[in-house]
Amino acid sequence: MIDLRSDTVTRPTAAMRAAMLAAEVGDDVWGDDPTVQRLQAVVAERTGFEAALFMPSGTMSNLCALMAHCERGDEYIVGQLAHTYKYEGGGAAVLGSIVPQPIEHAPDGTLPLEKIAAAIKHHGPGLGAHFARSRLLALENTFNGKVLARDYVRAAQELARSRGLSLHLDGARVANASVANGESLRETCAGFDSVSICFSKGLGCPVGSVLVGSKALLERAFRWRKVAGGGMRQAGILAAALLYALDHHIDRLAEDHANAAFLAEGLRSIDEVSVTDCATNMVFAQFPQAHCVPLEAHLKARGILIQVLYGTRMVTHLDVSGADIDRVVAEIKNYFAKV
Repeated sequence: MIDLRSDTVTRPTAAMRAAMLAAEVGDDVWGDDPTVQRLQAVVAERTGFEAALFMPSGTMSNLCALMAHCERGDEYIVGQLAHTYKYEGGGAAVLGSIVPQPIEHAPDGTLPLEKIAAAIKHHGPGLGAHFARSRLLALENTFNGKVLARDYVRAAQELARSRGLSLHLDGARVANASVANGESLRETCAGFDSVSICFSKGLGCPVGSVLVGSKALLERAFRWRKVAGGGMRQAGILAAALLYALDHHIDRLAEDHANAAFLAEGLRSIDEVSVTDCATNMVFAQFPQAHCVPLEAHLKARGILIQVLYGTRMVTHLDVSGADIDRVVAEIKNYFAKV
């Protein structure tokens, strides 16, 4: 199957499986799994942070970060469509008693600085007692495939610092951002107090994320990981996959970006399809509403998985080749030629 539904559908390569099989393991709840220790040390060094903590998922990584930054009744400022707000089950509010303050994204995926400034609550004597305390600004990079411009990130960081806010980055696809910008992970993560990096998307691992930050912050996150059920035992088997991806799957993300551009170019040649956006490894397109269901069925019958909606996202990844893109475009053309 050619699966363009998401970059989460990748399967471990044979070499990654071999690394997992050979992993030296211990008990990570006791803190003595050597492969997990090595992963955490390597990720901390490459991102420029004091410490790192291995997590089962990006959702847990973000949740533990928010709970480490904020106390009950505190507020975090976040995008209306951000993953931490919209797609993680409301965990910060449900489990952390943290109040989200969502604001609308600009078309380029940024949170306008003036909207961030307007959302920050004064807290202190008098009127401030009425509000949740603004404690954290959460950004996301990439956002719907778009890379946040470095100048924007610096300006948002400066604004947050000037108003006493900490900064968290949901960097589920931060490796895509760094490759697109020609930066190192350290450069793309610079200026944040914490960053969550997901390895089970474009980096091709079956499981796992890493949260980076200061030692003090991650000591708090470590406790919340345990409370949330994220303590794992012989986790080195999984950590070995992340270590392999660090050395072998980051630079190759450029291939996914090129394939996405190739896909967008091919779709633009089809009169019935409108490509609305293409950035890094994501292509967004519009299909005629009446054809969404039959087109999805047509493609599935031919070994192609796309969730065809009026507004459709297609994601390139490790398991999709240039030849696969040719085939996808050809089959969509065939469908519209017949109808």
